[in-house]
Amino acid sequence: MATVSVFQRVRTGSKIGAQYDQEGNIIQVETREDEEQSIKLAEILELLLAAGYFRARIKGLSPFDKVVGGMTWCITTCNFDIDVDLLFQENSTIGQKIALTEKIVSVLPRMKCPHRLEPHQIQGLDFIHIFPVIQWLVKRAIETREEMGDYVRSYSISQFQKTHTFPEDEEFEQRKQKAVRTVEEVSEVYAPQRRYKRQADAGELLDEESRVHSTLLEYGRRYGFSKHSKQDKAEEKKLLMAQGAHSVPPGMAEVLEEEDLQAAEELRIKALMTGMAAMATEEGRLTASTVGQIVGLQSEEIKQIAFEYAEKAERSAEDRPERYGPVQQHRRMVASLNKQIQQRTKELEEMEAKQQEVRAACEEAKSKLTEATELGENLERELSALADVEAQADSGLLEKLRALVAMNENLKQQEQEFRTHCREEMTRLQQRIEDLKIEFGDEADEQKERSRLIDQQYNTDREKLQKIRLLMARRNREIAILQRKIDEVPSRAELTQYQKRFIELYSQVSATHKETKQFFTLYNTLDDKKVYLEKEVNLLNSIHDNFQQAMASSGAKEQFLRQMEQIVEGIKQNRIKMEKKKQENKMRRDQLNDDYLELLDKQRLYFKTVKDFKEECRKNEMLLSKLRAKGAS
Repeated sequence: MATVSVFQRVRTGSKIGAQYDQEGNIIQVETREDEEQSIKLAEILELLLAAGYFRARIKGLSPFDKVVGGMTWCITTCNFDIDVDLLFQENSTIGQKIALTEKIVSVLPRMKCPHRLEPHQIQGLDFIHIFPVIQWLVKRAIETREEMGDYVRSYSISQFQKTHTFPEDEEFEQRKQKAVRTVEEVSEVYAPQRRYKRQADAGELLDEESRVHSTLLEYGRRYGFSKHSKQDKAEEKKLLMAQGAHSVPPGMAEVLEEEDLQAAEELRIKALMTGMAAMATEEGRLTASTVGQIVGLQSEEIKQIAFEYAEKAERSAEDRPERYGPVQQHRRMVASLNKQIQQRTKELEEMEAKQQEVRAACEEAKSKLTEATELGENLERELSALADVEAQADSGLLEKLRALVAMNENLKQQEQEFRTHCREEMTRLQQRIEDLKIEFGDEADEQKERSRLIDQQYNTDREKLQKIRLLMARRNREIAILQRKIDEVPSRAELTQYQKRFIELYSQVSATHKETKQFFTLYNTLDDKKVYLEKEVNLLNSIHDNFQQAMASSGAKEQFLRQMEQIVEGIKQNRIKMEKKKQENKMRRDQLNDDYLELLDKQRLYFKTVKDFKEECRKNEMLLSKLRAKGAS
């Protein structure tokens, strides 16, 4: 069965609609067409198509639907915050059209539209007056769409950068910390330092420019000529030109004007500096270490720095306008160029001397390389000759060399054995000497007996110490085992902490479980709702499709009514079933709620019992500590 949309047909309850004749054809009403109105309508449709409203191409839509739909689309595209619901439907009734046009006309002033429009002009399709409004709305819609495009592009780039990065970004992140630290260090090193301070009795500066200039001078900074002095000079120059003072050349006038401004600025700086005093800090002093560092520089570097300073001074002198004429300027420029030529000539001679030294060093290195190459070739020849000699050697001679090597090893072993024998003989002779001394001594027997007793006592004490050490090691192991067992038993504080953590874990699991159950319940509810809505939509479509056919004959009409009664009866039975199921679920919910309240009472009783038990344990520990204290006293 084909599905027909019920929103694309004329409402059956509408009192005003299309009029039909006896044969069922639509009655055509005679109308007059204005050529200018048709031209404006075509221009309006072209504007809407250019803006992106492609429904204006549909030929089945009326001009009112195209124009009003385009205006509604433009207002919606402009993303303007309005409190009017511009719901546009095609083939609307007269009441709906009037309400929609009134809403559009009320929205346009809020959007600050420069053109006025009335509802009857839209309903009467006055395209001449509608065209400026459409033109303004299309322009506004295009601008808004471009802005939204830039915004969406920026948003997409930011979303991309949240989860993805380029290799350049990773490299930048790696160098970012180092760069930030370097910038901070440079900022700390080159931070502005105050050198002067304005005295209290110097008086207050009135204008803002003088205060700014004074503050910059306190930190050792100076800026160009003041704005007021330039303006005053410009006014004076205009006044002189107005009076006809054309005797001074233009170039000389500018030079004199610049020098006057510079002199006035110098006087201004001197006047401000008279009211300042140097800061009592070490910032502006030249310490002995700084002098030592300056003196410790190499003479060549000092000369180079002095030359650069002189060159910059000459360049600044050349840039500064001179008080004299062009001849003096030319002489100074020639002198400066001569100095530069001399300096460059001197640098060229130094570079040629360095080049000669480098060439000499290169020749020396080449000679050393040649000698090393010859020595390597000689060594290679000697090694090849030695290899040839070994290959051509006699086998009998080699056997003789092996026998000599074995004899050498045997002689070394005999030498070692002889040395060992000599040591043993020396030890025996020394023992013999000691025995002879003891035999010929007066107290030899007593000394021997005393030595024997001492050795015996030493051995006994040594064995006893060894046994004590073994026993102590065994006891230490037993103590370590007991200590480990004691540590394995958790204390009351640890048990309390474990209990808290388990309670927290249970709470988290319970919350997650509850949330999951809610999601499942919501999904099942929405799924059931979707199923019922699909059934309702299918039923309505079936009724709509079969209504015309059922109304054709009385028998089909009665059958259609019986089917409708059966459908209604089935719906009532389903409703009764759902009500019964709802009542059962409600009773079950009440029962579960009662069980939950009982469990809450048990939980409260459990918490109270645990709290009382902890209190009794604390009292018990206090009594035990008091008993131990009394027993110890």
